[in-house]
Amino acid sequence: MASLSSSVSSRSYCSGYSPSISPVNGNRHRSLSFLSASPQGLNSHDLCVRFQRKSGRASIFMQDGAIIANSNSAESKSSLKGLKDEVLSALSQEAAKVGVESDGQSQSTVSITVVGASGDLAKKKIFPALFALYYEDCLPEHFTIFGYSRSKMTDVELRNMVSKTLTCRIDKRANCGEKMEEFLKRCFYHSGQYDSQEHFTELDKKLKEHEAGRISNRLFYLSIPPNIFVDAVKCASTSASSVSGWTRVIVEKPFGRDSETSAALTKSLKQYLEEDQIFRIDHYLGKELVENLSVLRFSNLIFEPLWSRQYIRNVQFIFSEDFGTEGRGGYFDNYGIIRDIMQNHLLQILALFAMETPVSLDAEDIRNEKVKVLRSMRPIRVEDVVIGQYKSHTKGGVTYPAYTDDKTVPKGSLTPTFAAAALFIDNARWDGVPFLMKAGKALHTRSAEIRVQFRHVPGNLYNRNTGSDLDQATNELVIRVQPDEAIYLKINNKVPGLGMRLDRSNLNLLYSARYSKEIPDAYERLLLDAIEGERRLFIRSDELDAAWSLFTPLLKEIEEKKRIPEYYPYGSRGPVGAHYLAAKHKVQWGDVSIDQ
Repeated sequence: MASLSSSVSSRSYCSGYSPSISPVNGNRHRSLSFLSASPQGLNSHDLCVRFQRKSGRASIFMQDGAIIANSNSAESKSSLKGLKDEVLSALSQEAAKVGVESDGQSQSTVSITVVGASGDLAKKKIFPALFALYYEDCLPEHFTIFGYSRSKMTDVELRNMVSKTLTCRIDKRANCGEKMEEFLKRCFYHSGQYDSQEHFTELDKKLKEHEAGRISNRLFYLSIPPNIFVDAVKCASTSASSVSGWTRVIVEKPFGRDSETSAALTKSLKQYLEEDQIFRIDHYLGKELVENLSVLRFSNLIFEPLWSRQYIRNVQFIFSEDFGTEGRGGYFDNYGIIRDIMQNHLLQILALFAMETPVSLDAEDIRNEKVKVLRSMRPIRVEDVVIGQYKSHTKGGVTYPAYTDDKTVPKGSLTPTFAAAALFIDNARWDGVPFLMKAGKALHTRSAEIRVQFRHVPGNLYNRNTGSDLDQATNELVIRVQPDEAIYLKINNKVPGLGMRLDRSNLNLLYSARYSKEIPDAYERLLLDAIEGERRLFIRSDELDAAWSLFTPLLKEIEEKKRIPEYYPYGSRGPVGAHYLAAKHKVQWGDVSIDQ
């Protein structure tokens, strides 16, 4: 447990250091004030980030930046001294590196190329995330951003396009305009075809001009359709990869349509890249509450003993959007809701939730445990799946279109816009526990959440005393990923008064109320991880194989038999069949109860 605690801190905790005595759990703990003596050339934020990522020591960086260590015993004082020596040794090494790098020519630089720079994803997510990292001083001193796409555009036109989507943190807007101008000066553009070696060679020349003889590290973000992934990777690898530093490629989903196409894509990518150069991004893994999932479980004693079939009755992963395809039907119709949401976003969260305790927080150790979960899962039966498609609906005088009313969707399409499924993990920890997934478009609300419903209290005293059925009001842990990020636990509680009346109450951690700092976008975290070579939140090829092997047989059966989806009104809670599916496994969806 200690090894897991050692790295639970996040980058947002790096706010500087000062001597303090911190009360924790009723005891007095001494924070390490020696960090104020930072080696010359590194600020406290840099030291904090670098040490957090390298230290495996059993210490915890709390929100105020202090390292907390128990100081009540001789053993802990010795440990404290050892930790001090280790920190100072690490900082001295970092300072030495800074001294070496100050030579200028030997200093490294990072060149980030957004391939598909004129697309929506680049404009709405990638460039704003890069600016946010720059604003927070998380990017290296020397970096350059290049946009690459087929559109004809100048550097100035790219900067004008990008500037329209940039925003500053709510709590840090004093020098926003100045920071934007500095960031945009680092942005450049090169027009070219995605399959042209010649155009990527021209890009390479431009990158070298800006790298100015430094050690060059290059990151390519493929924000392009999957059918041209391989062409772009081939050209980038052979004509524009770094000769002195690292070259990494971020690949957006979808990673194929089934096991066969996914394996073919992986094989093609590996002709030009090593596995550790490929960063398969699932932005849901970068969301704050998803990353907090393992912290919640492994650093809180009250949860880990309960995390099994003995105490958990069922687990629900719910994803809903309150809008339809809205012009994106052409892309969506080729994949459907199961491929678009379930096979990646929800299954990845399930694997993180259900995995055994990893050996460490190292990327490979965590991904090894996730793969074990996926390989332990029972094949999905078509009887345990409900599919639906939204139809036209009029509400409040407004008529909402059906899925097939979208002009980009083929007439008569049977592609599901909703799916619910019951999955099972055949291992000792989770045997018999239903893991229910539900995902859909054009539903009544926009949300993403994990719901853990615990078993009822054996021989509950209050059932006969109060007349209420407490077996139906069991404890429930809710992790709301979006919107209004929160973690809350539902408990049964006595209503104040002379009588004996029970009520369900929430122990609620609402992030916006507890933390004043704005929560970073998922793309910020994932881009920073890719730059730093941290692979923990990216998907490994064997992980991808295991995920597709689970869903491919189901998808083939649905599509080959042309299974007709159950139609549900736009803006409703989805098909009625989803409720029958839950009832079949003696479960009630948590998001439809009165006290959600």
